[in-house]
Amino acid sequence: MIQAGSIRKGWVGGYIIAGTEKVDLTYNAGFSMYSAAWPLLKEYPGHEFQSGLFGTWMFPLREKAPEGEMYSDIEGGLGWWRDTHFPTVFPKFIMGGVQLNFAGWANTPGSGHGDGKYGVVQLSPWLLFPPDGLNLKQGTCGGLFGYGYLPLPLTEVKSKTAGKDFPTGNQWWTLFINAANFKGPVAAFTPFFWSRVAIDNPKARGMFLDILPSDPNKAYEMETQFIPCAIAADSKGEHYLRLASTQFPVGPDGTSLIMNNVMVYSRKALWDRVNGWLEGGQPVDKTIDVDGACQVKFNGKIWMTWRVYEEGLPGEKATPIDIGSFIAVDQSDPASLRFIWKKSKLIGIRKTRYGNLLVLPEYYRLVNGTWVAVAPEDVPPETGLKKVTFAKKETLGPRVTPAESERYGKEPGPVAGPFKVKLGDGSTVTYYWYRFADQPSLLNADLTPEEREEIQRKVEKIHRLWTKNRNYLPPPSAGKLAEIDPALIVTPPKGLEVGYVPIVTRQEIER
Repeated sequence: MIQAGSIRKGWVGGYIIAGTEKVDLTYNAGFSMYSAAWPLLKEYPGHEFQSGLFGTWMFPLREKAPEGEMYSDIEGGLGWWRDTHFPTVFPKFIMGGVQLNFAGWANTPGSGHGDGKYGVVQLSPWLLFPPDGLNLKQGTCGGLFGYGYLPLPLTEVKSKTAGKDFPTGNQWWTLFINAANFKGPVAAFTPFFWSRVAIDNPKARGMFLDILPSDPNKAYEMETQFIPCAIAADSKGEHYLRLASTQFPVGPDGTSLIMNNVMVYSRKALWDRVNGWLEGGQPVDKTIDVDGACQVKFNGKIWMTWRVYEEGLPGEKATPIDIGSFIAVDQSDPASLRFIWKKSKLIGIRKTRYGNLLVLPEYYRLVNGTWVAVAPEDVPPETGLKKVTFAKKETLGPRVTPAESERYGKEPGPVAGPFKVKLGDGSTVTYYWYRFADQPSLLNADLTPEEREEIQRKVEKIHRLWTKNRNYLPPPSAGKLAEIDPALIVTPPKGLEVGYVPIVTRQEIER
């Protein structure tokens, strides 16, 4: 029970889940999608805030259930995380590869947990990938960020893994991006990132994405862990809540385009042709073959599981908050997830120089165990909720990648640098140019020098043909593309245009 005049800290967490139709299991070689990017909150509320925007979880497709818990996937996406060091109200993108049961994870080249620090290799010679995540352009407000993962056959299957008698596959799951100012492959998970957890765990061998196909029937959801709120009571014992100002992008027609053109792929889409090309066959200039693609259709259904958690109370005491009564789904276009907002005086439109945002109700009253929206004037002043503020201006210390902090990457080391550039989030990144085969993650990928030279040869082919200004992923069928932070786009130094990549070693706020 909250005493009148006191305020209890709380937070909202849960999922918004989009319903989709099932697809055939043969489309098991990756996916792509377009997800709207926007400032979910009006003001950044500090490092407890954690929420993704709409994304997915790509799991391996296993023929039979494993023995015991074998959680492993690619998740990540657009959002804000508690360990974001240099946040703004605008989202960033991380890759989010998860090893067995979160033993480690890999977010960017050089950033992750445990062995995940070495789990991602830089592939693009034209784009910086900071350890804090890939910045979208400040001011992004409803533009679509296109991304997906497809495997590239950059190595052969290895018969042994770190000297142990079990194989590591040859699927280099590669991040492709489609933004207004950058297109193409950016980075890839090393196969060893997945298989290394099985070195001392025989039951886990052959169970991960290095060797298994992807499950095409995925969840498409927005996962929220912490949006701050404040809870108070009046002298009559009625409970009220104020939610940090939460918003969604809205177009001229009053609707919100949230996702578009989700595709899943068979090996015909890319793998088969690239495999032939890298072994001496015809170059692959038409990157994605849509004859090997299947569009995932939205079925017009959504579910919301947002609940209010109160500090000091167990999670099972969380109470639902009624947001869903304001949202319907436009069912006219199965290629899009588009929200229709029900007319209500409790929701408003915030006009910004970047675009318009629909603002959810800020105030709620607890009615029969559910938080129900109320008008600000219906909240008793004695609760003190109207004086509550959530904004916090916080940054954390520098991010340092293994290329700077540990021995990997010291030998043979970079060929040019250091270089510096200031990003839209206010941070400055330091980066060096490495020969692709000599970057830190490849030196820790269980590859022999001969194998690294072979992958160098293949990547040089990719650099020559797959430039940053051509289309790769199928385009969106609605909406406009978002931009990434222009400061992230770089030009290789003369003589390093092919076979070299920029590796960020440090990110910090320079004083």
